[in-house]
Amino acid sequence: MPNTHREPELSTVWLRVFLDVARHGSFTLAAKSLGWTQSAVSRQIAALEGALGGGPLFDRLPRGVRLTEAGHVLVPHAEAVVEALHGAGRELAALRQVAGGRLRFGAFPTADAALVPHALATFRARHPRVRLSREEGLTPRLLDRLTAGHLDLAVVSTTGGAPLESYELHHLLDESLYIAVPADHPLAASTGPVRLGRLADADWISGSSRPEGTLLDAALRQGFRPRVAHVVGEWTAKQGYVAAGLGVTLVPALAAESVRPDITLLPVLDEDAPARAVYAATPRGRSATAAAQAFIGALREAAARIPG
Repeated sequence: MPNTHREPELSTVWLRVFLDVARHGSFTLAAKSLGWTQSAVSRQIAALEGALGGGPLFDRLPRGVRLTEAGHVLVPHAEAVVEALHGAGRELAALRQVAGGRLRFGAFPTADAALVPHALATFRARHPRVRLSREEGLTPRLLDRLTAGHLDLAVVSTTGGAPLESYELHHLLDESLYIAVPADHPLAASTGPVRLGRLADADWISGSSRPEGTLLDAALRQGFRPRVAHVVGEWTAKQGYVAAGLGVTLVPALAAESVRPDITLLPVLDEDAPARAVYAATPRGRSATAAAQAFIGALREAAARIPG
């Protein structure tokens, strides 16, 4: 036979009033503590009793009331419901005040050199109770993680032409580029920006054997195809190759703060195209959490310290 039993539909107001009456042992005292009339309290209790099948929850005495057996059974359940609602309210308030909750974010590797650490230090100082988790990856992978719901926010760049139209983009900075050369390189004493074409015949160090989709797109825009002599992924390793005289490399402004002292940075003159843009991306159509909004603010503060 099908189960025809239906759970009662209860108002949380009824449960709160019920607990107040049980605590005071009196409709009159409960009404006074609630700021209601006694008849209003009586109506709430009658409605609760009716929803639960009509049996009394209180014995009405000459002076006050006393819980019936059914009333005693209901008390712990009512307390659990009311406490659960209070807990939900506290957690939601903590989220609004960025005093709790979590933030899952990712960043491309160069952003981890200075931008993200500065922002993270600021955010942690202001919101120490937010649980943080971080991922590192290239922009396309971070966008995939964002779309899949595994990240709340991603720090991404326009390098490689990743499609950004499907995301809410919060602009952080337009990033200039530098050429890293050995300290004894003929151009090391140059003053002012340098055209990449002056290094068209140099050996280049890059994270990919092909310039397309990398920082070396800037060389293609200036009319030459750089000769990639060494494919090196890590920024610290690239610097080591430059210092050893094995070639030159491009360094974005985000990584310029951590450059070793035995190489020289020359600003790139790139008039034909805008500098690389860096954004904090959030999913379009989803409300950014208060923690994500606060972290974007910290990222913007950190971005203001990065050379343009």
